[in-house]
Amino acid sequence: MHKSGFVNIIGNPNVGKSTLLNALIGERLSIITNKPQTTRHRIIAIINEPKYQIIFSDTPGIILKPHYKMQSAMNSFAFSALEDADILIYMIDTLEDPQIDPKVLRSITQLETPKILIINKMDVSTQDQIEKLSSWWSDQVDFDHICAISALENVGVEGIQNLIVSHLPEGPAYYPKDQFTDKSERFFVSEIIRENILNRYHQEIPYSCEVIVHTFKDRQSRSGPMIHIMADIIVNRKTQKSIIIGKGASAIRALGTDSRKAIETFINKKVFLELHVKVKEKWRDDDRSLKSYGYLH
Repeated sequence: MHKSGFVNIIGNPNVGKSTLLNALIGERLSIITNKPQTTRHRIIAIINEPKYQIIFSDTPGIILKPHYKMQSAMNSFAFSALEDADILIYMIDTLEDPQIDPKVLRSITQLETPKILIINKMDVSTQDQIEKLSSWWSDQVDFDHICAISALENVGVEGIQNLIVSHLPEGPAYYPKDQFTDKSERFFVSEIIRENILNRYHQEIPYSCEVIVHTFKDRQSRSGPMIHIMADIIVNRKTQKSIIIGKGASAIRALGTDSRKAIETFINKKVFLELHVKVKEKWRDDDRSLKSYGYLH
């Protein structure tokens, strides 16, 4: 008997969804920073074993009050995860005040599929805090299981996978057994660059940026084969372009160096990376731009 199913992870921003996903699959697919709204797209990650296939879906954190069409589109990715889950994981952490979007609450309570509440960051909380959160959420939703973990420290993660397998329905492998994601290398290259923007720049800058990879080619150099990558960093305003580039182009050089090294580690090949900064005002509210960047269909 072969088991398979779609396991969708939702929750508020910055509760550790991407950290959990990466810990579960043993690959670094979702970017992780201490900033909220890091994940912008729905990312599929697959665990393949001889007797089962788990298809995980990491979604953007649900933004209670979206300020841009982009954030509304990110919410739609999260809400779509409520519609096609064989198993739903709702993730919180011990540092946030208990709150849930009423629309999400209604959708969760109406689900007939197994529901798991994961309380993350137990490594920085007391047992009393965990018990209070568990009690509060139990009053809101009839979860099948409530688990406390530390995704960052990889504590309790193996138990989560075993729990998921126990609830998987019987079914075929929906993806080839050697496939571990539905995203392309270009997508992950853009995510790596965006992660370094999140880590290097402050305030509004990272949230005003989008990264578009438009060249990804094998090429021969004096030192041997390499991948030539050209990417555009899209910003909202000219002042943001100046900050990304920095005095004497020092900031973008450092960004390029960090990104290139991370990309080389990810694809296990030498990389020549070119970064260009372009201004597209109000792109986060522009339907054509959002469709081009994969937020709208």
